Amino acid sequence: MWRPLIRPLLFSLPPEAAHAAAFRCMRMLQAIGPVRQALRSACVVADEILQSRVFGLEFANPVGLAAGLDKDAHLLPTWHALGFGFAEIGTITLRPQPGNPQPRLFRMTADEALINRLGFNNDGSDVVRTRLVQLLKAGRWPQFPVGVNLGKGRDTSLDRAVEDYAALFECFFDLGDYFVMNVSSPNTPGLRELQDKSRLDALFAVLQQKNRARLKVAPRPLLVKVDPDLEPAQLDDVVELCLKHEMAGMIATNTTLGRDGLKSASGQAGGLSGRPLGPRATAAIRQIYQATRGKLPIIGVGGIFSAEDAYEKIRAGAALIQLYTGLIYKGPCLVRRINKSLVGLLQRDGFRNVAEAVGQR
Repeated sequence: MWRPLIRPLLFSLPPEAAHAAAFRCMRMLQAIGPVRQALRSACVVADEILQSRVFGLEFANPVGLAAGLDKDAHLLPTWHALGFGFAEIGTITLRPQPGNPQPRLFRMTADEALINRLGFNNDGSDVVRTRLVQLLKAGRWPQFPVGVNLGKGRDTSLDRAVEDYAALFECFFDLGDYFVMNVSSPNTPGLRELQDKSRLDALFAVLQQKNRARLKVAPRPLLVKVDPDLEPAQLDDVVELCLKHEMAGMIATNTTLGRDGLKSASGQAGGLSGRPLGPRATAAIRQIYQATRGKLPIIGVGGIFSAEDAYEKIRAGAALIQLYTGLIYKGPCLVRRINKSLVGLLQRDGFRNVAEAVGQR
């Protein structure tokens, strides 16, 4: 139904309009309890072989929703109903911001890719926090880990970026299960400079200090999302800092500015995601895993359109994986298809669970 009917209808609209229309529809359906139950019955793959414990959290399966799709946390119950093992909201900034001028999202259909230059458009921390608290009070909080992706505001200078991340971490500390410092989006001017070793060292130090300051509450897992365009030596520097500051993990990777091998015309600026990003993301996962000897959990994201793609990321070193562009092209049933086929792939290769397959190339 997705490919012959729904996708052509959505693809007849500009990408951002299609996104808004799909979200309006899902928000209406989400409000109906029987619909959520029906989705769960149809979409969830429950198998012990898919379960894992990563940075102290329990995951029913390794397939998560990547940041950027549900920036303002409107659809957490829906993602749970669709069979995801976890979801990441954001990127959230301290203050609301509209993002870059439209149009700012482009389909590269021949490549099964997207180019975006959204620029952290979001409702801001106060509004998103209120929305999450209301969800919790209504008893509709999803029974899976929820990550919160944090970003520097466009109007915040690099020298004061640490203040934004620290305030955001404090704002969502009691709501997020894990937190991600997004220092690698190409769509906020200067943001990627936060991956500079000295700046990142200072950012990690401040966040971990705040993380450990709450004496009666366990520290939250802190992760960093990295840029696929980093040189190998630069990525090694980030890994070194993650180990130094005892970060919980890394997300590899964000979107790329590279345009190599595209079939579609690519005159648009912004970050490229989807199938062409896959090899870059896998290479980064493999480098991080080898550099840390598997001691630093990795969430792999980029170019995942099938169980085979997910399995490749896992065998390269990813403990968990995330979807974004694959959902746009393959539809929401992709989550079930990946989980169902992953069970078969793991059994075929003699693994008792996902964790045993991580890094086993």
